[in-house]
Amino acid sequence: MSQTHTVLDPATGRPVAEVHLATEAETDAAVEAAHDAFGAWRALAPGDRAALLRRFAAVVDAHVEELAELEVRNAGHTRANARWEAGNVRDCLNYYAGAPERLFGRQIPVAGGTDVTFHEPLGVVGIIVPWNFPMPIAAWGLAPALAAGNTVVLKPAELTPLTAIRLGELALEAGLPPHVLTVLPGRGAVVGERFVTHPLVRKVCFTGSTAVGKRVMAGCAEQVKRVTLELGGKSSNIVFADADLAAAAAAAPYAVFDNAGQDCCARSRILVERSAYEEFLGLLEPAVTGFRVLDPAEESSEMGPLISATQQARVQSYLDGASVAFAGTTPGGDGFWVPPTVVTVTDPGERIWREEVFGPVAAVLPFDDEAHAVELANDTEYGLSGSIYTTDLGRGLRVARAVEAGNLSVNSHASVRYWTPFGGYKSSGLGRELGPDAPMAFTEEKNVFIAH
Repeated sequence: MSQTHTVLDPATGRPVAEVHLATEAETDAAVEAAHDAFGAWRALAPGDRAALLRRFAAVVDAHVEELAELEVRNAGHTRANARWEAGNVRDCLNYYAGAPERLFGRQIPVAGGTDVTFHEPLGVVGIIVPWNFPMPIAAWGLAPALAAGNTVVLKPAELTPLTAIRLGELALEAGLPPHVLTVLPGRGAVVGERFVTHPLVRKVCFTGSTAVGKRVMAGCAEQVKRVTLELGGKSSNIVFADADLAAAAAAAPYAVFDNAGQDCCARSRILVERSAYEEFLGLLEPAVTGFRVLDPAEESSEMGPLISATQQARVQSYLDGASVAFAGTTPGGDGFWVPPTVVTVTDPGERIWREEVFGPVAAVLPFDDEAHAVELANDTEYGLSGSIYTTDLGRGLRVARAVEAGNLSVNSHASVRYWTPFGGYKSSGLGRELGPDAPMAFTEEKNVFIAH
């Protein structure tokens, strides 16, 4: 039975589009078509595959504004963020267009013959994309997977399918053969589950909650199926007393409130050395109350709404009874708004300190010394990202090495560059995306010995 989903504008709560949701039978048909297309795609000369990816990047570049406008209306992202996200798709495609001709094997010295290795594509890759960053996360999977010679079936989130659907159309416009990249909107329990169980899907890339990620991993284990997981986070922003406190306070809101805090890399736990705690809070308050929370279509908007009424209620539940130090404002109306908010905590066991809020909420806690800061930062099941602010670069590197997280920044909040690896420790995930080695994660290494 055919089903549809009504896509809403998070800034207004009004309908934007109706999207057909794939059935299990349609999912099977898409996977089988991708499998049929795999042979010709993997056999394509590396230079020709690279040229098609560059052409795809050029077509995306010509549609950056269109894609950004779709994301503003569908996901509530600010216009500046949405432009960056569309540009990130283009940049990932261009970057991984260099990979087909560089999937190098090795010649290994052996007795009695010649030994060489090859990197062979896996086959059909199923990519499950979340609603918080629909375009970039789609590109992080599809670009290296296609570059390595795989075909891709991609499931966007039910709430935010519009840009993925358009990217699928642009891929065909760029000349990618049919069924090499298929975008299949649908429910996780239908399409996503079938990616996990279908024997022709040779790898699953999942980005989403840790709870669902564990179920995906368990399902893939039934077939010894490869899986990459990018899951939750509860990252720390560690501010030492010797830091440039004004700079640290000015930057901190952007590390938490970007995308309305719906970011697994959000530095939502702010740890401040006790001797600088009061001064830092005094500097942080105007940075938070001055944060521009406006209609995301406005060029000057720095934060938009949450994705849904459900998410709005979930985030608000964390604030009920919390010790709110200060908060910003929202434009109100029928959208799913929560103001940027800073709370203070005294006990690291508090729920708002330990759980991933996934909203514009930062919790602040003092620490005593370097060892205490590391202890508090590591006292979490997550380990995705984090920041250290200090003028002592030796300390910055030392603490970065001690914090159990995959992506650390010193005097910065940068987590993601398409040319560097990205992924988490502990319950934040399994495997790495992006960077020069990403295509290798979509291949099997084959060893061939030729006797002399």
